[in-house]
Amino acid sequence: MNTASLYLVTVLIWGSSWLAIRYQIGIVAPEISLVYRFALATVVLVLWCTARGISLRFRLRDHPYLALLGFCLFSMNYLLFYHAAFNLATGLLAVIFSTMTVMNIVNSAVLLGRKTEKQTILGACLGLAGMALVFWPQIQQTGATTFAAVVISVIATYLASIGNILSARNQMHGLPVVSANAIGMAYGTCFLLIYSLWSGAPFAFDTAGSYIGSLAFLALFASAIAFGCYLTLVGRIGPEKAAYATVLFPIVALSLSTWVENFHWQGRAIAGVILVLGGNVIVLLGQTHFNALIRLLRR
Repeated sequence: MNTASLYLVTVLIWGSSWLAIRYQIGIVAPEISLVYRFALATVVLVLWCTARGISLRFRLRDHPYLALLGFCLFSMNYLLFYHAAFNLATGLLAVIFSTMTVMNIVNSAVLLGRKTEKQTILGACLGLAGMALVFWPQIQQTGATTFAAVVISVIATYLASIGNILSARNQMHGLPVVSANAIGMAYGTCFLLIYSLWSGAPFAFDTAGSYIGSLAFLALFASAIAFGCYLTLVGRIGPEKAAYATVLFPIVALSLSTWVENFHWQGRAIAGVILVLGGNVIVLLGQTHFNALIRLLRR
């Protein structure tokens, strides 16, 4: 699959998952829903690897990195976000999560020694400004009592960023994305299971069609497929550029909300979307095309 297709699939699936997650909140504790989600995703990936003849065996020295991947990207970050969502407006949560673009720029430079392109920084700034405009009303309504939830969300976002860097590191050392994700998700499921047993959360299950349907979507599409596409992007174009997709997720979610929840677009939101899309173009432009655009604008 080419880069543009990987990017599009990632944005559309994860942008839609915001709506699916709503149907997971209710009878079943968040940590238990996450156990179900990543356990199912692990099974799907293991079956896929087996059918395609993709080896799931890794060297012993690779497993600590796969376990860290599972901890940062397939368990603890989601657990923190789910709990923060109880005390934060969805808009603010989306804005915090989109800061992963900046975190990935810094972490890529510090931990991987990658050179950061000016266009990536410019695009990220435009995207974050656009996100703030889109969700400004919800940001204004956030009170001081939500400070702890904001801190938890920032920690969750940083863990996700470290997960991105770990995946990039694994790919640089020749670890295949799909099989690494399968083992990483298995580790993540174990961490979630241990936490659930420690916290005493009851292993309930919601038999409603909305819960089962959203669980299937999140396990198959948002976990097994989208993570494969996104982390392939991380290895192909770098964590700093791939992370810009996180800025587009909430825009897709709002577009769905227009249809499902009758969301009304205001001028500020439209201007914010324009900034986000403009930043997206800048981030994904090749260096040659970006330089040509700058020369054109200077005339």
